[in-house]
Amino acid sequence: MQTEKMMEWIPIGLFTFKIIVLGVGMFFAIKWHHDQGKNRKK
Repeated sequence: MQTEKMMEWIPIGLFTFKIIVLGVGMFFAIKWHHDQGKNRKK
């Protein structure tokens, strides 16, 4: 019974982790591109 409960949460946990990692990656990608644009103007 306990393993069945655990198996239900694994996809939710992995999906949440994936969304967080992609979100952080997109934030830093946008920040890097924004900073590159600022450096070119100077």
